[in-house]
Parts: sequence; C-alpha cells; structure tokens
Amino acid sequence: MNAMTQTLPEPDTEPATRTGAQLVVDTLAALGVDCVFGYPGGAIMPVYDAIAHGKTRHILVRHEQAAAFAADAYGRMTGRAGVCLATSGPGATNLITGIANAYLDSVPMVAITGQVAQPMMGTDAFQETDIFGMTMPIVKHSVIVRRPEDIPAALSEAFSIAESGRPGPVLVDLPKDVQQAVCEPPRKWRGQAEILPSPSPEAVAEAERLIAAAERPLFYLGGGIGRAEATEMIRRIVDASGIPAVATLQGLGVLPPEHPAMLGMLGMHGHRAANLAVQESDLLIVVGARFDDRATGKLAEFAPHASIVHIDVDAAEMGKLRHAHAPVCSNLKSSLAAIDFAPGDIAEWCDAVAAMRAAQPPRYDAPGNGIYAPALLKQLSERVGDSFVAACDVGQHQMWVAQHCRFAHPRAHLTSGGLGAMGYGLPAAIGAKLADPEADVFAICGDGGFQMNIQELATLRRYGIPVKIVLIDNAMLGLVRQWQELFFAGNYSEVDLSDNPDFVEVANAFGIEAFCIERHDEVDGAITRLMEARGPILAHVRIDPEENVWPLVPPGASNAEMMEKRDEP
Repeated sequence: MNAMTQTLPEPDTEPATRTGAQLVVDTLAALGVDCVFGYPGGAIMPVYDAIAHGKTRHILVRHEQAAAFAADAYGRMTGRAGVCLATSGPGATNLITGIANAYLDSVPMVAITGQVAQPMMGTDAFQETDIFGMTMPIVKHSVIVRRPEDIPAALSEAFSIAESGRPGPVLVDLPKDVQQAVCEPPRKWRGQAEILPSPSPEAVAEAERLIAAAERPLFYLGGGIGRAEATEMIRRIVDASGIPAVATLQGLGVLPPEHPAMLGMLGMHGHRAANLAVQESDLLIVVGARFDDRATGKLAEFAPHASIVHIDVDAAEMGKLRHAHAPVCSNLKSSLAAIDFAPGDIAEWCDAVAAMRAAQPPRYDAPGNGIYAPALLKQLSERVGDSFVAACDVGQHQMWVAQHCRFAHPRAHLTSGGLGAMGYGLPAAIGAKLADPEADVFAICGDGGFQMNIQELATLRRYGIPVKIVLIDNAMLGLVRQWQELFFAGNYSEVDLSDNPDFVEVANAFGIEAFCIERHDEVDGAITRLMEARGPILAHVRIDPEENVWPLVPPGASNAEMMEKRDEP
C-alpha cells in the first residue's frame, strides 16, 4: 500500500461542523460517486437524511439484495466500485448474497451498512447483527468506523482497495452514533492505494521460452482481462501472434465469436472445439483466469500435455490448482507488455483447431413451430449489434446466452459466474443501464430466477429505466430438471413451475409493457418490438420444458468426455 491525499469539496456555505452522515455524502461526492443503490432503515437513517439534503443520486430498490446486484453490475460496466446502502440487521444480511457474488467474480463494490450505536453493540440490540464478522470471508476488506472524523479516510480506502489489484467488495459498517456525531470536517486525509510488483524478469523469460518452444500453444482468456481494461491489448497480441484462444464464462467478449482465433467457451457447457483444443494443447497461456472447476472439469485430466504460463494479478492464484511453469504476477497490462508472444511455426496447429471449429457448428433449427431459445438469443444479439449488453440470470438460459450470443466486449456480458446466484438478472440490468445509458441492456431471465427479484419491476417503473426483459419460460427449474433427467434416473423432484403466474399480467400490474410469444414465426417481430421500445418492456417467451443445454461435461468427468444431444438417454 502507498499513501495518497484526498480532499473534500468545499461546501456551499462553510459550516463549522458536519455530522458523520453528512461526511458520508460529502466523501462519496469527492470520490466521484454518481449513483448509489439502497433501501433505508433505522440504523442508516441519518445517512438517508443527509442524502435528502445532498446531490447524490439514490436509486430506491425494493429489496436490499437487488441493491447489491445492481451495484455489482455498475462495477462491472464502469470498472469503478458500485455502491449499495442498507440498514443493520436484516437489511445488512440481505446484502450478503450480492457481496459474495462480487467477491467470487472479482467485482469492485463498496457496501455501506448502518449498525446499532456503539454502546448497544454486543447486547443483541434490535436489528443488531455482526455484519463485519459475517462477511469477513467474502470481502477484500472491512471496517467498523468508530469516529465521524475517520469516515472520509475509511471510505477513500474502501474504494481504493475495492478497485485496485484484483477487484472485490469492501464493507464499511457505520454505527448510528457515529453517523449522528458532529465533528470538524477534515479537509484533507491520507488514504491507501495498493501497489503491485513489477513482473518478475525470470518468469517473463521463462514464459517467452515456453511460447517459442510450443507446438500447440493456446490462450486461455478469463474475466480478469476485462477487469484490467486489457481487452484491446490482448486482441492485438492474439492478432500478432496467431495463437488460438478459448475463453471462460467471464472471459466471453474479449474476442468476438467470429474472430478466426476464437474457439469459444471452454468447460462444462463449452464448445466442443474449445474443450478438445485445450486437451490437445502443449502450452496454456492463462490470462486473468483461475482454473475454475466449471471450466476445467476433472482437474487431474485437464490439459494433460500442457505446460502453464499463468498471467494474473493475484499471487494467491499461482499454483493454487495447477502448477504454473511461468507464474507472471503483476498488473495484467504490465505483464502483457513485458512478454514477447512470439511462437514458432504453429501453422499446422492453427489448421487443426480451425478444423475442430468447423467440424460441428451449432445448429439453430428446431422441430415444430416452437421457439428454440438459442436461435432467438443469437438473433437478438446480432440484430442489436455492438451496443448489446446481456444481464443474465442463472440456469439453462444463462448457458445458452454464453454459447450463442455475440458480445463486442467482456463488459457486455454480465453474469453470476462463481456464485451462480438466481435473481441476478433484473437488478443487474438496472445497474448496467444506469452505468451506461447508451447501451442496449437486456435482462435475460428464466422463470425461476425472475421471480426471485420480480419486485424490481417497480424500480424500473419508478425511474423509467428502459431495460428490455427477455423472460425464457420453460415452466421448470430447467438446469436442475436436466441434471435430474441425466444423472438421477429421471426422478424429477421439486422442479415443476407449471403454476407460474401470467407474467404479462404481472408486468402490466407494475405498469410495464409486456407481451407473450410461443411460435418461431413470432420471433422477428418480437425482437423488433423490443428494440423499438422507448421504456421498459418484457417479452414472455414460452419454450419446450424438455429442451436441454448441449454439450455437457458430466460431473467428475474430463472435458474430453462431453455429452452431446445424440448421447442423451
């Protein structure tokens, strides 16, 4: 860490003192925060009083979990920490899923929670929970602020830690008496910024030696590239080197799917060409990724012939799951700039992976008159173009989005990867649209996850946020049903959602335009209607409840053992 100096803005009039709550609002303004997501309550009420008298834009969600998910998406879209606010007790605990989501996907976030007054802490007071202790395993840093004059430095440090190095969430817990206390505002304070080491010359040299010697090198592109704003840099490197590439779920969009080097997503629901190329490679150049189990399959049989060049900002990931022959740990841009990606003659290898890619192209024809979701999603993303952003819920539709949508940039694909949190899609779309009003933001939801945060339709309506919702409804918990079909002998347990409400009527009750389609000849018109809508709109898309996601690597299997549709029992 190194010290840095921050300064509060001069107030319109020069008060002799400020409350802690006023210092929260002042500091957020000084740090350039233009939007916060939250829900008021007793222990955070002084901050809300200050918000009402300040210039901070506050978005009132209808559940604290939605505040955290919206802040998460804001952070993914901008690279700056998204901010969520909640009161103590149930308000704070409702943030936990969203905080965990940001932690597992390395997203910058600052969660500010009210807490009971310091004399009441530890007494089981009304709405008291130890949110500091409860969130300790799922934050980069947390702090309980004990004096109002410490608030500026605490918040400044929170933002610095959240945004630097490997990004992640930071919790700032504010006892109510600290918010109410009065102090002379510090005009300047010293915060801390994370300093990263330069890439090791020895690791860089070894990486270059391995790249030059490899006959079958392959880039393994992860979500850290987008977080580090290194997308354009890695595109130039891939173009110059000619080395083929695969991407993780979070790395989609680093290379567009039509790029000649891009073999698609690897892993459990990855493209066959991507998984086969990994298994045959003799060198994996892993950039901003962490060998997640959904990407690797059976780890002991993952890329069995490959040496590893691992380029990442987090030293804790080096060798954690797979030995790195060249561990290059630093800021991603610095590492990429330091390495000469100069392979030998890999023409034969490039021809081989191109043949893999061409061997089994995706099929988009479906029997009957029904809607085939992958075809709809592909068409939607291509028609919208480079402004398309998908804020995706969790389930079968999430995998179809990853497999078939076109993303111009990794920040165009917002998905709950590490945590797999249902209910993410709609509040994430709200955060994304507020972060980038020019983007065409679509919430791609399943009928199960949508109902977990369906109340956020009220947020859309209140603020007129023009998010387009594509609700893929198979009247099932589809991914659970698929696993029960394939791995539990068709014993379908608690996956039937055939008693879903009429989603069009529900949306209309919230004041949201909505319509329903169920035939493939309705798709073109539906996409046009979504694209032309000026306000929030919902398209309810009915699909076959028995449709599965293919390919699929069975649990505990190697990525080479992909099941295809023709293999299903």
